[in-house]
Amino acid sequence: MVELAAPDRREMRMPELDITLNDIESVKRACGAFREVFTRLTTEVGKAMVGQDDVVQLTLIALFADGHVLLEGVPGLGKTLLVRTLSQALKLPFSRIQFTPDLMPADITGTSVVVEDPATGRRDFSFKPGPIFSQLVLADEINRATPKSQSSLLEAMQEKSVTVGGTTRKLDLPFFVMATQNPIEQEGTYPLPEAQLDRFLFKVVVPYATHSEMNKIMARTTATGENSVQPVIDGAYILKAQKLVKRIVVAPHVQDYAIRLVLSTNPANQTFTDAKTAKYIRVGVSPRGAQAMITGAKVKALIDGRYAVSFRDLTEIAPSALRHRMVRSFEAEADGVSADDIVQRLIEHVPHEVD
Repeated sequence: MVELAAPDRREMRMPELDITLNDIESVKRACGAFREVFTRLTTEVGKAMVGQDDVVQLTLIALFADGHVLLEGVPGLGKTLLVRTLSQALKLPFSRIQFTPDLMPADITGTSVVVEDPATGRRDFSFKPGPIFSQLVLADEINRATPKSQSSLLEAMQEKSVTVGGTTRKLDLPFFVMATQNPIEQEGTYPLPEAQLDRFLFKVVVPYATHSEMNKIMARTTATGENSVQPVIDGAYILKAQKLVKRIVVAPHVQDYAIRLVLSTNPANQTFTDAKTAKYIRVGVSPRGAQAMITGAKVKALIDGRYAVSFRDLTEIAPSALRHRMVRSFEAEADGVSADDIVQRLIEHVPHEVD
């Protein structure tokens, strides 16, 4: 099932972001303006979402880092609500794809259809774009579709283009995919292949609501009040913000720490790997893991009011950037060691700096 929604057309002035100047004061002003917008975004999303502050922040970090997000959690925790709310706060075309076993790749990418000119009677092929041609795409229950249908997202997520019938069509930017999956119910599902998991900048685990959050959810959902989410920014602002993020500084020794942390996930690496932890890893993290850590840490530093990435930024981003990029061994499954446990052990083992 595919659901399309047009962007919100309500007239309101979108914030501007000047990143053309190179002097220090202009950069500071741009960073300050971005932090204000980020706060407004979290406030608008919070009108519909109760709690889940870390999930919301990581999702927005991925957006401004020009990456995609995989949300994992049991049903009813607000994964789909988060995506819908975000589509209202962002002035972007939105589409929802309900992944099912009978979903075909053409249902996602689009297909060529025969059209007839009523005047001449001449027939020709015309391309009918699929829901992937939106800018904010919700891939709901992505692991319920067959690998053939799942693979139709690979080119779009990596190259920001779609090839159908030998013709490659560029997607409008920014392009942001948010996928959801249920980790518990595995009957009738198809686990995502490692190549597709690697395309997601973050895998965010959606936790259960706390006692106080449950009270707020009941008050909001069982009362007559309605919280309207207003659009905050548009695509042009997002693209400028993504360029601003790239200007955040990463010191060589901080970047080296991210690289060593990723290399430590390789069981064959004798230099950085912890031998006690290596037995729990069958396949290590690709270089995309280091890229995800650094780009995510840049956004994290920016929203915290800093202009350079710190070690703490990297360690806070590491679980979301690495947990889905490593393949655990049989020993890890037998001992009940999760991917997050492995990442935490590696963070404790790998020193921030080396002599």
